[in-house]
Amino acid sequence: MKKFAFPVAALLLVPTLAQAHPGHGATGFVQGFSHPLSGLDHLLAMLAVGLWSAQMGGRARWAVPATFVGVMALGGALGMAGLHLPMVQSGIAASVLVLGLLIAASARLSLAVAMPLVGLFALFHGHAHGTEMPASVSGFEFAAGFVLATAALHAAGIALGMGMQRMASAPLVRFAGAAIAVAGVAIALS
Repeated sequence: MKKFAFPVAALLLVPTLAQAHPGHGATGFVQGFSHPLSGLDHLLAMLAVGLWSAQMGGRARWAVPATFVGVMALGGALGMAGLHLPMVQSGIAASVLVLGLLIAASARLSLAVAMPLVGLFALFHGHAHGTEMPASVSGFEFAAGFVLATAALHAAGIALGMGMQRMASAPLVRFAGAAIAVAGVAIALS
């Protein structure tokens, strides 16, 4: 029975409102926090960063997600400032696809390669968050919300990845990566 605990927990993390970005709350923090949770593209990419970090192990468990969060905050500030970034939606779809493929292949890239790669993807995600911020809320509160939600999704991905590895289910982690990659293709085609 323990063998199925982590896959079931992973399924429970998928929100029923995974289309677009509906249901923004009343405060800037709540709206920012709900943004990464309400879109399948953001949700999968952020969980994938955690899964891949757990799969790589060592310093990657904290350095890769920390890079994503930091660069995403920068991208959010650029979006809030109204600065244009080309191909944001394509970059977000590519992040889901590529991160899924890296997990499926059990790729263990050096931190010198992995950190800039997730940083590039984080720039797109952050920019999308920043440009979709409602005009009626505080940018600081909104950013605090999406940064905290992203860190929580990374932590959930790390916990799931480490849990699956402890259960000697490395193939399950790779299968999850393949499923994420397929979702990335679907997101890119939509």
